[in-house]
Amino acid sequence: MKIVQAHFVPGYSSFYFDDQQAIKKGAGQDGFVYVGQAVTAGFRDIRQAGECVSVLLVLENGAVAVGDCAAVQYSGAGGRDPLFLGANFAPFLDRHLGPLLEGREVDAFLVNARYFDTLEIEGRRLHTAIRYGLTQALLDAAALARNVTKAEVILDEYGLPLVAEPVPLFGQSGDDRYAAVDKMLLKGVDALPHGLINNVPDKLGHKGEKLEEYIRWLVARVEKLRTRPDYKPSLHIDVYGTIGLIFDQDAARVADYVAGLEKAAGPLDLYIEGPVDAGGKEAQIEELDKITRRLVQLGSPVKLVADEWCNTYEDIVDFTDARCCHMVQIKTPDLGGIHNVVESVLYCNRQGMEAYQGGTCNETDVSARACVHLALAARPMRMLVKPGMGFDEGMNIVYNEMHRTLALLKARRA
Repeated sequence: MKIVQAHFVPGYSSFYFDDQQAIKKGAGQDGFVYVGQAVTAGFRDIRQAGECVSVLLVLENGAVAVGDCAAVQYSGAGGRDPLFLGANFAPFLDRHLGPLLEGREVDAFLVNARYFDTLEIEGRRLHTAIRYGLTQALLDAAALARNVTKAEVILDEYGLPLVAEPVPLFGQSGDDRYAAVDKMLLKGVDALPHGLINNVPDKLGHKGEKLEEYIRWLVARVEKLRTRPDYKPSLHIDVYGTIGLIFDQDAARVADYVAGLEKAAGPLDLYIEGPVDAGGKEAQIEELDKITRRLVQLGSPVKLVADEWCNTYEDIVDFTDARCCHMVQIKTPDLGGIHNVVESVLYCNRQGMEAYQGGTCNETDVSARACVHLALAARPMRMLVKPGMGFDEGMNIVYNEMHRTLALLKARRA
């Protein structure tokens, strides 16, 4: 089956691009927007509308494969590619990628995905958002050509066993970190709430007291609203390096504070994502390693999750091999081609590292559905509910896609 036409259509993603550095430096809020000057290259404002580009591949039989090029909320931070504005990139895609796609056979996914993931144009690899969306479309095209689900394409090309069970889901609250938790508990999400602790005075507290108070509230809320007695969601909170800020990047003090959060978490497992931001990959691995070793010495069950500076497949291998954390986030748009997501999960699983197939609120329904198929095939420990920050919409998209696909897989296996 060949591609006969390729179209690239700019659109909106499901959230916004935020200048993380400006926010960390204390940018104030005016309603939904931030006030002050952007400091990260490419940003016009501290918060601006998220954008995407849809890749439409028209096949010989008239079927249309779709993928969405999207980038993370905090683009340009933590070693990631710069801001991705759809209107700027669509003409580039039409000019350079259209001719390479039209006439291409699509029955095999991996050969096409690897070609475009390593392709250089004018001496540079494609932006990670482009590689992300294009390979989604190529996976969809392979599934359409073979009359199977996208998950089955991955299972077949990687020689993986079918495990017809759902992958645990992780809900993200955004700034609505109280009401959104109630929604998550009513729908029984497996891990919560992300929390968006990206500011010291308002969210963490200068001594960490506000986060500790929030964790105690979470435990009480789970107890009050749980819909079944055996429901014990994990607590997974992203702190964006702010704990390091209040303890002057002292690893021992950071570890002591994190270990102390165990008491607040009570019977629930606690994961702290991004306790420090050391400004580079090697430094980040070193600092996380110090904190993790200190947690082991203290006998603490609290687990650390790597995020910043752990962007590519190669980064994930390096963080995993260093044993500097308990879990790595596989931040799907940052890896470029989606086959890298699969290979990252598989590597973590082989090495005994907990794999969190994440992503961003700033994706789209198309990319979120594609990620469900990757997760069902590769089997990470948990998957992010996305896109958007409203929770309900992302839960609807991800949960329903997962269970529809599982129904098909079970029927075909039977």
